[in-house]
Amino acid sequence: MSVIAELSVPGDDFGLGRVLEVVSGISIELESMVPMGETAIPFLWVHDSHRDSFTANLAKQEVVSELTEIDALDGKTLYALEWDGKTDELFRGIQQLGAQVLNATGTPRKWEFELRFPDHETLSDFQRYCQHHGITLDVRRIYNPTRPDSGPWFGLTPVQRETLLLATERGYYDIPRQCTTLALAEELGVSDQAVTERLRRAIVTLVSNTVQYPAREE
Repeated sequence: MSVIAELSVPGDDFGLGRVLEVVSGISIELESMVPMGETAIPFLWVHDSHRDSFTANLAKQEVVSELTEIDALDGKTLYALEWDGKTDELFRGIQQLGAQVLNATGTPRKWEFELRFPDHETLSDFQRYCQHHGITLDVRRIYNPTRPDSGPWFGLTPVQRETLLLATERGYYDIPRQCTTLALAEELGVSDQAVTERLRRAIVTLVSNTVQYPAREE
Protein backbone atom coordinates (compact mmCIF):
# COMPACT_ATOMS: atom_id res chain seq x y z
CA MET A 1 0.00 0.00 0.00
CA SER A 2 1.28 3.48 -0.85
CA VAL A 3 2.53 5.77 1.90
CA ILE A 4 2.88 9.55 1.99
CA ALA A 5 5.75 11.27 3.80
CA GLU A 6 5.92 14.94 4.74
CA LEU A 7 9.56 15.96 5.20
CA SER A 8 11.97 18.84 4.90
CA VAL A 9 15.46 19.11 3.39
CA PRO A 10 17.99 21.96 3.80
CA GLY A 11 18.34 23.87 0.53
CA ASP A 12 22.10 23.32 0.52
CA ASP A 13 21.68 19.53 0.58
CA PHE A 14 20.43 19.09 -2.99
CA GLY A 15 21.21 20.51 -6.41
CA LEU A 16 18.00 22.36 -7.19
CA GLY A 17 17.94 23.96 -3.75
CA ARG A 18 21.47 25.27 -4.26
CA VAL A 19 20.65 26.57 -7.76
CA LEU A 20 17.55 28.44 -6.67
CA GLU A 21 19.23 29.93 -3.57
CA VAL A 22 15.92 31.05 -2.10
CA VAL A 23 16.53 34.51 -0.64
CA SER A 24 14.80 36.03 2.37
CA GLY A 25 11.10 36.65 1.86
CA ILE A 26 10.74 34.47 -1.23
CA SER A 27 8.69 31.27 -1.38
CA ILE A 28 8.97 29.01 -4.44
CA GLU A 29 6.44 26.26 -5.21
CA LEU A 30 7.49 23.24 -7.24
CA GLU A 31 4.53 22.13 -9.37
CA SER A 32 6.10 19.20 -11.23
CA MET A 33 9.29 17.65 -12.58
CA VAL A 34 9.04 16.61 -16.24
CA PRO A 35 11.63 13.96 -17.33
CA MET A 36 13.77 15.16 -20.21
CA GLY A 37 16.62 12.83 -21.19
CA GLU A 38 19.02 12.31 -18.29
CA THR A 39 17.55 15.13 -16.23
CA ALA A 40 14.12 16.61 -15.40
CA ILE A 41 12.73 20.08 -15.98
CA PRO A 42 11.19 21.62 -12.86
CA PHE A 43 8.11 23.84 -13.19
CA LEU A 44 8.11 26.53 -10.50
CA TRP A 45 5.56 29.06 -9.25
CA VAL A 46 6.99 32.40 -8.06
CA HIS A 47 5.06 35.37 -6.64
CA ASP A 48 5.19 38.33 -9.02
CA SER A 49 6.63 40.58 -6.32
CA HIS A 50 9.73 38.34 -6.29
CA ARG A 51 10.10 37.81 -10.04
CA ASP A 52 13.01 40.22 -10.53
CA SER A 53 15.19 38.81 -7.75
CA PHE A 54 14.31 35.26 -8.78
CA THR A 55 15.25 35.70 -12.43
CA ALA A 56 18.37 37.76 -11.57
CA ASN A 57 19.64 34.99 -9.31
CA LEU A 58 19.14 32.28 -11.95
CA ALA A 59 20.89 34.38 -14.59
CA LYS A 60 24.08 33.98 -12.51
CA GLN A 61 23.87 30.17 -12.31
CA GLU A 62 26.16 28.38 -14.78
CA VAL A 63 24.10 25.17 -14.68
CA VAL A 64 20.95 27.02 -15.86
CA SER A 65 20.59 27.02 -19.65
CA GLU A 66 17.14 28.59 -20.00
CA LEU A 67 14.28 29.97 -17.89
CA THR A 68 10.94 30.13 -19.70
CA GLU A 69 7.79 31.88 -18.52
CA ILE A 70 4.89 29.47 -19.00
CA ASP A 71 1.83 31.01 -17.37
CA ALA A 72 0.60 33.68 -14.96
CA LEU A 73 -2.25 33.30 -12.47
CA ASP A 74 -3.41 35.04 -9.28
CA GLY A 75 -0.28 37.12 -8.85
CA LYS A 76 2.11 34.25 -9.53
CA THR A 77 4.17 33.24 -12.57
CA LEU A 78 4.96 29.68 -13.65
CA TYR A 79 8.48 29.06 -15.00
CA ALA A 80 10.12 26.07 -16.67
CA LEU A 81 13.77 25.73 -15.67
CA GLU A 82 16.17 23.99 -18.04
CA TRP A 83 19.32 23.11 -16.13
CA ASP A 84 22.04 20.51 -15.74
CA GLY A 85 20.42 18.46 -12.99
CA LYS A 86 22.17 15.13 -13.59
CA THR A 87 24.07 15.44 -10.31
CA ASP A 88 21.04 16.24 -8.14
CA GLU A 89 21.11 13.21 -5.84
CA LEU A 90 17.81 14.01 -4.14
CA PHE A 91 15.69 13.91 -7.29
CA ARG A 92 17.71 11.02 -8.66
CA GLY A 93 16.75 9.01 -5.59
CA ILE A 94 13.10 10.02 -5.94
CA GLN A 95 13.09 8.82 -9.55
CA GLN A 96 15.03 5.60 -8.96
CA LEU A 97 12.72 4.49 -6.14
CA GLY A 98 9.52 5.30 -8.02
CA ALA A 99 8.37 8.04 -5.65
CA GLN A 100 6.11 10.91 -6.67
CA VAL A 101 6.42 14.57 -5.67
CA LEU A 102 2.95 15.68 -4.56
CA ASN A 103 3.99 19.08 -3.28
CA ALA A 104 7.18 21.03 -2.61
CA THR A 105 7.81 24.56 -1.36
CA GLY A 106 11.17 26.29 -0.96
CA THR A 107 11.92 28.95 1.66
CA PRO A 108 15.22 30.59 2.66
CA ARG A 109 16.08 27.89 5.21
CA LYS A 110 14.66 24.67 3.77
CA TRP A 111 12.40 22.91 1.31
CA GLU A 112 9.20 21.19 2.44
CA PHE A 113 8.24 18.06 0.46
CA GLU A 114 5.20 15.82 0.32
CA LEU A 115 6.25 12.56 -1.34
CA ARG A 116 4.24 9.45 -2.19
CA PHE A 117 6.10 6.10 -2.04
CA PRO A 118 4.84 2.70 -3.24
CA ASP A 119 5.12 1.28 0.29
CA HIS A 120 6.84 1.69 3.67
CA GLU A 121 9.82 -0.39 2.56
CA THR A 122 10.52 1.99 -0.33
CA LEU A 123 10.34 4.95 2.04
CA SER A 124 12.93 3.24 4.26
CA ASP A 125 15.13 2.68 1.20
CA PHE A 126 14.84 6.38 0.39
CA GLN A 127 15.88 7.35 3.92
CA ARG A 128 18.94 5.11 3.67
CA TYR A 129 19.71 6.50 0.21
CA CYS A 130 19.64 10.08 1.52
CA GLN A 131 21.82 9.18 4.49
CA HIS A 132 24.38 7.60 2.14
CA HIS A 133 24.45 10.74 -0.05
CA GLY A 134 24.68 13.22 2.81
CA ILE A 135 21.11 14.56 2.46
CA THR A 136 19.54 15.56 5.76
CA LEU A 137 15.89 14.53 6.05
CA ASP A 138 13.54 15.77 8.74
CA VAL A 139 10.52 13.47 8.48
CA ARG A 140 7.54 15.14 10.15
CA ARG A 141 4.67 12.85 9.22
CA ILE A 142 4.10 9.46 7.58
CA TYR A 143 0.65 8.19 6.72
CA ASN A 144 -1.37 6.00 4.37
CA PRO A 145 -3.84 8.00 2.26
CA THR A 146 -6.91 5.77 2.85
CA ARG A 147 -7.90 2.15 3.30
CA PRO A 148 -7.21 0.30 0.02
CA ASP A 149 -10.72 -1.20 -0.06
CA SER A 150 -12.65 1.94 0.90
CA GLY A 151 -13.81 2.80 -2.62
CA PRO A 152 -14.07 6.15 -4.42
CA TRP A 153 -15.90 7.92 -1.53
CA PHE A 154 -13.85 6.54 1.40
CA GLY A 155 -16.44 3.83 1.99
CA LEU A 156 -19.50 6.10 1.99
CA THR A 157 -22.66 4.84 0.32
CA PRO A 158 -24.29 7.18 -2.26
CA VAL A 159 -27.05 8.01 0.25
CA GLN A 160 -24.56 8.79 3.04
CA ARG A 161 -22.49 10.95 0.72
CA GLU A 162 -25.55 12.87 -0.48
CA THR A 163 -26.72 13.53 3.08
CA LEU A 164 -23.29 14.56 4.34
CA LEU A 165 -22.71 16.93 1.41
CA LEU A 166 -26.12 18.54 1.87
CA ALA A 167 -25.56 18.97 5.61
CA THR A 168 -22.23 20.69 4.92
CA GLU A 169 -23.66 22.93 2.19
CA ARG A 170 -26.62 24.00 4.33
CA GLY A 171 -24.41 24.85 7.30
CA TYR A 172 -25.37 22.04 9.65
CA TYR A 173 -21.79 21.89 10.94
CA ASP A 174 -21.31 25.66 11.10
CA ILE A 175 -21.01 27.55 14.39
CA PRO A 176 -23.68 28.65 15.02
CA ARG A 177 -25.58 25.93 13.18
CA GLN A 178 -27.44 27.20 10.12
CA CYS A 179 -29.95 24.35 9.71
CA THR A 180 -31.41 21.37 11.58
CA THR A 181 -31.75 17.69 10.80
CA LEU A 182 -35.47 18.36 10.41
CA ALA A 183 -34.81 20.85 7.61
CA LEU A 184 -32.44 18.40 5.94
CA ALA A 185 -35.04 15.64 6.27
CA GLU A 186 -37.69 17.78 4.56
CA GLU A 187 -35.34 18.53 1.67
CA LEU A 188 -34.36 14.88 1.27
CA GLY A 189 -37.88 13.57 1.72
CA VAL A 190 -37.01 11.28 4.63
CA SER A 191 -37.53 11.27 8.40
CA ASP A 192 -35.52 13.30 10.89
CA GLN A 193 -34.30 10.05 12.45
CA ALA A 194 -33.09 8.77 9.05
CA VAL A 195 -30.99 11.90 8.51
CA THR A 196 -29.45 11.61 11.97
CA GLU A 197 -28.58 7.96 11.39
CA ARG A 198 -27.11 8.64 7.93
CA LEU A 199 -24.86 11.39 9.28
CA ARG A 200 -23.74 9.28 12.23
CA ARG A 201 -22.83 6.32 10.01
CA ALA A 202 -21.15 8.56 7.41
CA ILE A 203 -18.87 10.14 10.01
CA VAL A 204 -17.97 6.76 11.53
CA THR A 205 -17.16 5.42 8.06
CA LEU A 206 -14.98 8.41 7.16
CA VAL A 207 -13.02 8.21 10.41
CA SER A 208 -12.55 4.44 10.09
CA ASN A 209 -11.30 4.65 6.50
CA THR A 210 -9.08 7.72 6.83
CA VAL A 211 -8.01 9.03 10.25
CA GLN A 212 -8.28 5.78 12.21
CA TYR A 213 -6.96 3.38 9.56
CA PRO A 214 -3.34 4.65 9.38
CA ALA A 215 -3.16 4.67 13.18
CA ARG A 216 -4.16 1.02 13.27
CA GLU A 217 -1.59 0.14 10.62
CA GLU A 218 1.22 1.95 12.45
